[in-house]
Amino acid sequence: MYIKDLFNKKPVISLEIFPPNPTSPITSIYNTLEGLKELKPDFISVTYGASGTSKAYTVEIANIIKNTYNIEALAHLTCYNSTKEEIDSILKELKEKNIENVLALRGDLPKDFNTTQISDVPFNNANDLVHLINAYGGFSIGGACYPEGHIDCKSTLDDLKNLKEKVFCGVDFLITQLFFDNEIFYNFKEKLDILGVSVPVSAGIMPVINKKQIERITSMCGATLTPKFKRILNKYEYNSEALTEAGIAYATEQIIDLLSFGVDGIHLYTMNRPDVARKIISDISNIRNCFAS
Repeated sequence: MYIKDLFNKKPVISLEIFPPNPTSPITSIYNTLEGLKELKPDFISVTYGASGTSKAYTVEIANIIKNTYNIEALAHLTCYNSTKEEIDSILKELKEKNIENVLALRGDLPKDFNTTQISDVPFNNANDLVHLINAYGGFSIGGACYPEGHIDCKSTLDDLKNLKEKVFCGVDFLITQLFFDNEIFYNFKEKLDILGVSVPVSAGIMPVINKKQIERITSMCGATLTPKFKRILNKYEYNSEALTEAGIAYATEQIIDLLSFGVDGIHLYTMNRPDVARKIISDISNIRNCFAS
């Protein structure tokens, strides 16, 4: 089933996992999936891992999600430094495994990247990849969006223009980068409405259970830690149980507010922690039931 059609019954609740380290067996992901299947997500997305390090596992894990657990799978697909032949090969494999949904991404640029290199690669940005996937046919295409602007973009206005163009190229739905202030998301949605970007947008929420980890992630993606959340991190950073409890509570509060706002979907970045996802989904079970058809 195409994920774009799932949004006909909003809100869509989805989860994100990442592949195991390339040196670890793929079977190590089974425990994660076993812990997540009972949450009955509308779909599960599987990333390439940090900086694309585990992309060889992505199709295989998406296949397990779709054909073993009978949950819709969203396979991440990055294009920077890939050839058309490589992308075609991945799309062919996805189609053979009945995986119909792809999240089209540019991918991380190398640390030593400079702008003169961009002309040396076949795909400059996610728009090029969206064009290719559409030409290939048979997929519902998701795209990433950034409520606070993409870290590589010169201005939020340029970022919004790029996003509108990406949707025009054929993106069916969007998933946001993580954020910690819902007002940022609401302002972002208002700007999309003004621009005429009407595809569904799922709000990406990450429950924080490790201070150093989230500081590293936000430094890479440009998301802002609110003063309220910084106080939580500073207070409980040396007490893992307390920080986990506080991080789950903060994420849950965000989700409850977003659902009350009428958000199209919630995309939970699980960090491969089924126990954390289970607690959050359990705590919103009655709220989730309010939307059940």
